[in-house]
Amino acid sequence: MPRIRVLQIEDSQLDAELVLSELDADHIEYDVTLVDAEREYLSALNEFQPDIVLSDLSMPGFSGQRALDILRERDQDLPFIFVSATLGEEAAIEALRNGATDYILKQNPARLASAVRRAMREAEAQRARRRAETELIRAQRFESLAMLAGGLSHDLRNLLQPLLLAGDSLQDYQEDPRLARLGRLVRDCGKRGLDMVHSMLSFARGARRAEQVRVGALLDALSLLLQGSVPRNVTLELDAYDPDLSFDGNHTELQQCLLNLSLNALQAMPEGGKLRICASLATLPEHFFQPGEDCREGNYVCLTVTDTGTGMDDAALLHLFEPFYTTKESGTGLGLVSCKRIIAAHGGVMRVESVLGEGTSFHMHIPLMQQPTDVMEEEETANLQGEAERVLVVVEEAGQLSLLVDTLDSWGYQAHASQSGTAALQWLEAQGVPDLVVLDADMNLFTGVRTLAALFDHGYRGAVLLLARPDAPPDMDELPVMEHLYLVDKPISTLRLLKTVREALEASAGGVGPQAPM
Repeated sequence: MPRIRVLQIEDSQLDAELVLSELDADHIEYDVTLVDAEREYLSALNEFQPDIVLSDLSMPGFSGQRALDILRERDQDLPFIFVSATLGEEAAIEALRNGATDYILKQNPARLASAVRRAMREAEAQRARRRAETELIRAQRFESLAMLAGGLSHDLRNLLQPLLLAGDSLQDYQEDPRLARLGRLVRDCGKRGLDMVHSMLSFARGARRAEQVRVGALLDALSLLLQGSVPRNVTLELDAYDPDLSFDGNHTELQQCLLNLSLNALQAMPEGGKLRICASLATLPEHFFQPGEDCREGNYVCLTVTDTGTGMDDAALLHLFEPFYTTKESGTGLGLVSCKRIIAAHGGVMRVESVLGEGTSFHMHIPLMQQPTDVMEEEETANLQGEAERVLVVVEEAGQLSLLVDTLDSWGYQAHASQSGTAALQWLEAQGVPDLVVLDADMNLFTGVRTLAALFDHGYRGAVLLLARPDAPPDMDELPVMEHLYLVDKPISTLRLLKTVREALEASAGGVGPQAPM
């Protein structure tokens, strides 16, 4: 248990020391403030900000029950334990009903340390539940707001369409310069409004699928969403580097991530400043990656959000990506966690730089797909070309799915994408039996093992590449007995993928099964 702040309400110095000796005996580290009057108690609540209150029941001019009532008006979760020599059974039950966490008799203080530990655990669990409930309500409100935005956007689109037609019609009156200018103004405003509606609709619908994300389009959409949110004392600068640069990803999720970071940056500049959002290219070496991150050396697109605001100290940076940690009064502490999850789902990593009083930069590195010929020797790839075999790729994570499908397509296979086991079964029923199935074992809703069993029940007997993490292999007893099942460790390289695909296809065509898991 970390070091705690104990606010002790006691008018006897000797009793106070006896109580604290129980904490010392149990090796509980603490800082303590001792009070015996209401004014001192109120001041300590504000300035000392205790983690727990230990209170005597009766004192001259002040009472433990009064202290409990004051605390519960301020905080429903902060532990409050009575430590008294005069607390009878009925009074103890009444105290618990009134909001006390526990009671300890001074004549028998041996239970105090364990009561303190339990009260601290329960208080943290209760705070977590309240945060989760609050976030659930916020999520429900956001979902309702997204539905409302979607409906309003449809109506606005219908209202804006006549403006575009009217603007074009007014362009016919070129002999009247004023009408021509009015026509251009109406048309341009209508088109700009329509672009904003499309951005709102895209955001309201949420993420759909993996796609080619164009840097210029991503920043243009962000600019439209930020309109009206950037105050006059903040300068907004957008730099796409190469607007036509494209990479595999999900436009809406990345748009959400950039919007969240941009709004955080604006809140960090109450006195004004500069918000810069830019894209660049970077080559990341192996030592750039931290333990636990997917180490992929190579070329990355870097999306950066920089502000000149208040910045963060080392303590804030240390806890920045912890769920529910926030430095804002109305914050949920989930925004940055969500951003990090989005970037990780794209196979990328996040970095943050901040100087207190100078500003903060968030860097989001997303991998660019490398051409296989850049990393493989010609002799290694001579016999890996596909012959238009149909390959069904079943992977839940959108970025990985897109990368696998694009790689197989570029090597002559007819790759078909599916983000769930249910969708894979539907494809099988509609399109027939593929030549090969590439299946991720780590899917959440309909696991890879369950998907494989369902495919087997539907009559599929072809080759299967089951992608699994080495530290969490599937239970072989749960897998159906299949002649051409290849268990392949993740992450899988392009060369490994192509070699195993060719081996699986040739073995299934010749009736020879795999010798061992890959």
